[in-house]
Amino acid sequence: MINIPRIAIKDTRYRWFALGATVIGCFMSVLDTSIVNIAMPKMMAAFAVDTKDAQWILTAYMLTMGVLQPTSGYLCDAFGARRMYLLSLFTFIVGSALCGMAWSNNTMIVFRIIQAIGGGLIMPISMSLVLQEFAPKERNMAMGVLGIAIAMAPAIGPTLSGYLVDYWDWRYIFTINIPVGIIGYIIAALVLRETKITRGTKFDFSGFITCSIGLFCLLLALSKGVDEGWDSAYIISLLYTAFGMLTLFVFIELNTADPLLDLSLFKDWNFALGNIVSFIVMATMMGSIFLVPLYLENLLGYTAMQSGILLLPAALAGGLLMPIAAKVADKFGAKPLVIVGAFFSLASTFPLMYVNLDTSYNYIMWTQILRGIGIGFSLMTVTVLTMSNVTGLQISRASAINNTIRQVSGSFGIAVLSTVLQNRQIFHTAHIAENINYGSAATAKMLSYWEKIFMHSGSSLGIAHKKALAVINGLVQRQSVIFSFDDAFFVLGIFSLSFLIAALLLKSAKSKDKQTLVIME
Repeated sequence: MINIPRIAIKDTRYRWFALGATVIGCFMSVLDTSIVNIAMPKMMAAFAVDTKDAQWILTAYMLTMGVLQPTSGYLCDAFGARRMYLLSLFTFIVGSALCGMAWSNNTMIVFRIIQAIGGGLIMPISMSLVLQEFAPKERNMAMGVLGIAIAMAPAIGPTLSGYLVDYWDWRYIFTINIPVGIIGYIIAALVLRETKITRGTKFDFSGFITCSIGLFCLLLALSKGVDEGWDSAYIISLLYTAFGMLTLFVFIELNTADPLLDLSLFKDWNFALGNIVSFIVMATMMGSIFLVPLYLENLLGYTAMQSGILLLPAALAGGLLMPIAAKVADKFGAKPLVIVGAFFSLASTFPLMYVNLDTSYNYIMWTQILRGIGIGFSLMTVTVLTMSNVTGLQISRASAINNTIRQVSGSFGIAVLSTVLQNRQIFHTAHIAENINYGSAATAKMLSYWEKIFMHSGSSLGIAHKKALAVINGLVQRQSVIFSFDDAFFVLGIFSLSFLIAALLLKSAKSKDKQTLVIME
């Protein structure tokens, strides 16, 4: 890791410089959770592997991030947030460079793990740095700026990836991180001050082992549940292991002097409920980012680039609105903004329950813009409410908890919606097939129509009949897929309704004076 001396910045301006320095790393870290998906077919061809093997390129990154994020609080307290941020960003850059040079599927998986070791720590450490530097009354604006990275990166990822894959080379999705990362590293090294280091803090090995195994099994089960089957022995054993390890983890954390995650923070109403709201918000956001492109590409025939462009206005709306929402929250409080965001979330999901093959481009785009507005109002304002009663010395541990919950929630949302899509498609296929009466005039007319078309092209009557039946079967399958998407969007609407109910139960944050924090020169 390169050591760069800091520049002198006035105390009154430092916090804004620190915020700007961390946004770059946050954006890249979140971007890499979605940018790889579009390039998967190209990587499969380059490495000569099937989907099952290539899927580990995505899964390894997600699992590593989930396992490491709980450690961020201890690492910041024991070694300093500046040092850990720079080390994490440096590791992320090295991992990105290695991914760009990967020569096989196995090496890509290993290099993605290295990339995730850095990327998984960047976000919670950045949040910890920002929250420690800003007074409670200024946190709305600070988190609004930081939230631009979180809201825009997942939506920009597929668009950027589609462009690089179509017009350049899939390896650029990784190597593009190198120059941007180096610039971000230099800025952070020049600007950031070291935070207070807590001497004598012991690392909670028992908590780390149980938490790591529990989160690993839980995230792996959520990732593989649809492919393997939720009732398979493999998934059931993962879920039982996750439940057992996480239960043991809670017991250890409540009975140790230096816990990995300070669970006593959940005694605060806003922290406990705020994390539930954050879970629902992220599950809704990631679920929508998963469902909408799938619908556009599988049913409407859009390319990955076209679907990414459609989602871009929503990302821009959410990102640009966050600082504005922060200003409004400073005047009226964060809770009203969270509630408004929940209403916009509802308004964006329930209209999608009626999509079909004739749904227009503009219809989908405007529902996503409404979703973006909802995210802009709520994503980071709920974080401010969650952290409203957290003191300076607890911020790093609280940030670790909040980011770990966000990581699990995204996987949870995608897993639930994937399961709904799969199961409801099977249900609707069987239901439609049962109601087709081959003796009816309408069905006979359709069969006759297609038989004539195939016979006209040279097929015999028997072959034409079989082809006509295949066409009808294809129409049944297509309609069942449409109905399954409608059902999945209905579930997404339930997520949004839960978001609104939970938001109404939050307590408004009490105004506090600026916290005085100890900074090490």
